[in-house]
Amino acid sequence: MTSLTLTELAWTPPGHDHCVHRFQLRDASLLVGAGEFVGLIGPNGSGKTSLLRCAYRFSKPEHGDVQLEHQNVWKQSAKWCAQRIAVVLQEFPDAFGLRVDEVVAMGRTPHKGLFDNDTLHDQQLVRSALASVGMQDFEDHAFATLSGGEKQRVILARALAQQPQLLILDEPTNHLDPRYQLELLRLVKRLNIATLASIHDLNLAAAFCDRLYVINHGRIVASGTPHEVLTVALLRDVFAVEALIDTHPLSGYPRITWITQP
Repeated sequence: MTSLTLTELAWTPPGHDHCVHRFQLRDASLLVGAGEFVGLIGPNGSGKTSLLRCAYRFSKPEHGDVQLEHQNVWKQSAKWCAQRIAVVLQEFPDAFGLRVDEVVAMGRTPHKGLFDNDTLHDQQLVRSALASVGMQDFEDHAFATLSGGEKQRVILARALAQQPQLLILDEPTNHLDPRYQLELLRLVKRLNIATLASIHDLNLAAAFCDRLYVINHGRIVASGTPHEVLTVALLRDVFAVEALIDTHPLSGYPRITWITQP
């Protein structure tokens, strides 16, 4: 089964000089095991998106290794990667007037030849993916007319239609109300495929992730189960906030209550 391994990644934004305070990824290593839902957390600007971009073959690392199925993704073709890795980003693509079903059908592109038409199997996968995210009644709607939350669910459906072996999510719940935040993460959890997700809401990360990696100033500073990682000391040191942490009375995962000063 598929696993993802990042080893000692280093990456610097293009156009930056070598001044002391520039942002860069440094010696970033992590593992996503087969069927594992791994969360990447950290403050804004800490390097979460940059690390994900290295993992899905968008930003080439200056140093280090990205292995999927024990293959270096940067030595494989873009099509090889697209057949195995699906990505859900914060930004929405330009749909150029496409309907919802046409956007989702784009997930089948890596598995088809240049002039291949959609097959009955492709159409069934599109319908199934839309049903999985509760958008089956929107097939013929224009993608551009949807709300932000609806668009996010369609983009997840496109990723599901891709039938990936690895799913990478960058802040997937940003545009969703609480109901669909929970439904989306439950769905991802049920997929039982290797998943790496940057998650802004630490309580959602605690509830759904098998393990967490914490990134700060471009470095991985902690990793482990949510109980091991989400401590008062870490939240103070990394996020510069005070919090109370107890155990959720129904589900047993860590629960964070922020301490605010009046």
